[in-house]
Amino acid sequence: LQIKHGETLGIIGPSGGGKSVLLKTMAGLYAPKSGHVYCEGEDWQNLKSEEKRKLALHIGMLFQKNALFDSLSAAENIAFPIQEHMQWSKEKVDLRVRECLTAVGLLDAYAKLPHELSGGMRQRLAIARSIALNPEINFYDDPTAGLDPVNTDKMIELLMKLKQQFKSTVLLVTHNLACAYQMSDRIILVANQEVIETGTPEQTKNHPDPRVQQFIQGKLTGPLHWG
Repeated sequence: LQIKHGETLGIIGPSGGGKSVLLKTMAGLYAPKSGHVYCEGEDWQNLKSEEKRKLALHIGMLFQKNALFDSLSAAENIAFPIQEHMQWSKEKVDLRVRECLTAVGLLDAYAKLPHELSGGMRQRLAIARSIALNPEINFYDDPTAGLDPVNTDKMIELLMKLKQQFKSTVLLVTHNLACAYQMSDRIILVANQEVIETGTPEQTKNHPDPRVQQFIQGKLTGPLHWG
């Protein structure tokens, strides 16, 4: 599996099929049991701790269910990775925090805690934190999970705007086929720990593999049964 610079790769498939594990392995959070994962030409497994840290600065990660720090304000959540990795002045950190909050439409939530925000706002805050270091590669783990249709559309619009603004490479795990079709240049289906490259959204819709069609139709007609 190869991901090109600047493309958006949509990762779809049934729950428990390995989508999030694949995403986190590509991001260097999990070590593969076999094979190798290369990011920007570097093999994650061969890097020392400091080398991994430097490579990770090129990556932004939106975790499933946000993984925000409950005791930190919106501004402090975004400032956290900056303060961990950069030797910036307080003024420069605050300027970047405000830029990120503005990018996701949350500047008014600067001092609010996560529990004071709606589900959609927490998702946007997590995205703001993921772009704090201007990453070239963004990993999004189910960014529309739990959102109503209106907020789902707003989230897709936001992610597409940010991709265009930062010209980043995006790897997107989603259970929402409409989201995958709208955002992805290319799609893969992950099932039973196997990757099926299905092509563009249009190629995916017409893919001859019965497992792909079963997943697509199963989203509309009922439970899936994988052999």
